[in-house]
Amino acid sequence: MSNAALLLDGVEKVYNAGKPNELAVLRGVHLEVASGEVVAMVAPSGAGKSTLLHMAGLLDTPDKGRVEIDGDDLSGRSDRARTAARRSKVGFIYQFHHLLPEFTALENIVLPQLASGVSKRNAEAHANELLDKVGVASRADHRPGELSGGEQQRVAFCRALANKPGLLLADEPTGNLDPETSDQVFDALMDLARSTGLAALIATHNLELAGRMDRMVRLEQGVLVDV
Repeated sequence: MSNAALLLDGVEKVYNAGKPNELAVLRGVHLEVASGEVVAMVAPSGAGKSTLLHMAGLLDTPDKGRVEIDGDDLSGRSDRARTAARRSKVGFIYQFHHLLPEFTALENIVLPQLASGVSKRNAEAHANELLDKVGVASRADHRPGELSGGEQQRVAFCRALANKPGLLLADEPTGNLDPETSDQVFDALMDLARSTGLAALIATHNLELAGRMDRMVRLEQGVLVDV
């Protein structure tokens, strides 16, 4: 058992196993991410980074190997146990924000907390605190359609951290933003990570941003290598 916030040990994933079109996407991946560490993962398109993030976030199960989050081996757990762990231990950010359009920025961050049993009063207080940290507190009552792309993504960061996870997973979180906005959003993400002490694994094609993280790994032919 590891003390890492995230441990992938010997993780393998094969699609269409045993068939002529078998595709081995992950080949014995090993990765440890410590609490408070922000790791960049770079990979060419189609290399399997989304599959790896799905394994790390308990959205899929490996064919071999184990996935530990906060020292808890969740590889062979039931779907119900994995869902509960994912809800309480992991936050997700995607390239597109996926905010609920009919709700305000504040409500988008409050809702996942209510689903986890937090009182409305405490959920709103925490949501306002997160919005303030990323510089969009003044936009709390605006719906996603009334926000800029950078503002929407910062709200998505706050939603990902609403339930105070120890692990943040992000898939090209600044990929659809212009360079200036991308820098602003990245700075907000890093500030959140530093202030909360969470571990983060961030997939990105942006090598400049990747170089500003604590460490960079590259996914090559189904294996992670340090850069």
